[in-house]
This record gives sequence, C-alpha cells and structure tokens, in this order.
Amino acid sequence: MFPSLSRDALAPAMLALLAISAPAEAEVKPFPSSFQASQMPVSGGTLYVRVGGQGPAVLLLHGFGDTGDMWEPLAELLVKDHMVIVPDLRGMGLSSHPDAGYEKVAQARDLAAILDKLGVHHIDLVTHDIGNMVGYALAAQYPARVTKWAVMDAPLPGIGHWNDQLENPKTWHFNFRGPDVERLVAGRERILLDRFYNDMSANPAAIDEQTRNHYAALYSLPGAIHDAFSGQFAAFDQDARDNQALLVNRGKLTMPVLAIGGDHSYGSKLAIEVGFAAANVQAAVIRDSGHWIMEEQPKQAIDLLVPFIAGD
Repeated sequence: MFPSLSRDALAPAMLALLAISAPAEAEVKPFPSSFQASQMPVSGGTLYVRVGGQGPAVLLLHGFGDTGDMWEPLAELLVKDHMVIVPDLRGMGLSSHPDAGYEKVAQARDLAAILDKLGVHHIDLVTHDIGNMVGYALAAQYPARVTKWAVMDAPLPGIGHWNDQLENPKTWHFNFRGPDVERLVAGRERILLDRFYNDMSANPAAIDEQTRNHYAALYSLPGAIHDAFSGQFAAFDQDARDNQALLVNRGKLTMPVLAIGGDHSYGSKLAIEVGFAAANVQAAVIRDSGHWIMEEQPKQAIDLLVPFIAGD
C-alpha cells in the first residue's frame, strides 16, 4: 500500500483514505484544526506526532489495537488550555516501521528527544495499555520531567504480578508472532482486532463498526502487525528486566499517579500493580467497561482525567 509515497506523504494520504471511507457519524474523529501533525525523526525512523495548543504540556500514549487517534475526545478538551502531544508509538499507526528499538526504555528516550525538540521540559502523562509501559520507562528515566501520571488498564512488565499476566489465557497473543502467523493474519486484520475488542470489553457493541474499520485499516499497513507482535510484544521479556533494574536503581516513582481500571478488567487492582512501582497512587474504576476505556466509556474517563490534570 502506497509504495511510491515517502513517509512524509504517507500520513496525509492515509488520513484522507480513512476520512473518505468513514461515515458521517464516525466515532473516531479527526483532531481539531488547531493540531498540526508531522513525522518527527527518532532513532532509526520517525514518529507521527500531533501537537496542538499552548500551556502546560500533556503527553498522551496509546496501546495496541488503537493509535493516537483514541485520544481525540480528551485532546479536544485539553487543547483549550494545554499543549497536547499525541504520538503514534513506534511501528504503529502512521509512524515508521523500523526493525529494532521496541524496548520501552528506548522508546522513552525517543520521546524525551521529541519533547526536547518541542521545547517541552515538563509534562503530565496519560497512557493506556502498551503506552503504560512506555510511560513508566519515561517517568522512571526522567522523573523530573513527569509532573503526574494517569495510567489506564494494563500492568507493567516485570513488576508486581506480571507473571500471573503471562499465564492468563487471554494474553496468548504475547507470543503470537513469526512469519507464518503474519501470513495467517494478512488480510484478516479486522478479524484479529475483533477478537481483542470483543473478548476484552464489557460491551462489544460499544466499539462500533467505524472504530473497528478505522483501526483495521491502520493495522493493515505494511509492517504494522509485524511491529506489534515481533516488536512491541516480543520486547516484553527485556522490558521486564529493564523495569526491575529501574525500580532497584531508582526506586519508586514519587509523582502523583492515577490508576484507572475498567470494572470488567483490572478495576481497582491496577492501583495495586502500579503501586509496586510508584509511591503515590490513587485508584479509580470505570463502570461498565472492559479494557477499551476510551471507546467504551469516554465520558467517565474524561471526567476523571481532566480534573486530575488540572489539579495541583
């Protein structure tokens, strides 16, 4: 797909394709016109980064099954009085697809370099799923830069009861990779994503057809499934070792942390897991939600996140 386009041309072309195919009532909406998006250089490739607004900076990190697009409802509110930074993670969404660099500490260093280029010294951090893992690596390596952290519905490799997570039948996909797997998934990305949306939600109907098709198109891009499974997921073992070393060498995070879990997923237990890595953790639970909090119950999430970010 788009074999003749450069990386800089890929993003607007893909967004135009998605806009044409999306119905008027689409739940995944374009970011406000105040946002500018660009491919920003990082080690071995580029990250597609949306930036909008002025004021205190907020960095929003997505996970697997989503891209930075998941944050649009929150970003639309925050941009009124914040600088909002929303990347697509390495090898995901409209970012480039390098072969290496998927360790979360390495991705965090790339994000720190992007913040430097944007002239941002301090951020509030909001993360979900794999974004939690990159977010922890960022906060642990650069604690003075992260003012507060809201973490949503996924644990941290190597910390707390991570080994229980590895034995959970629902996470068989952590080791679902390799060339034959990619051949099986090719052209069936929507079927694969439906498995995650259906099994890990409280109400699958809350994740509508437009949302599913939107992300299926992005995860159908060349290299996207490979980079998710053989990049992001395959790095978990090294991430676990890196996280344990960060915790031993640097101690627990001290900034305020809000741990948000869906009541059909991690719920209040997420605060316990994050509490192994952070000393000042507050728990919050989203009602009638599984893992996909921003798709299933965006208003509840926003009603928690906006006051947390605004607070001292």
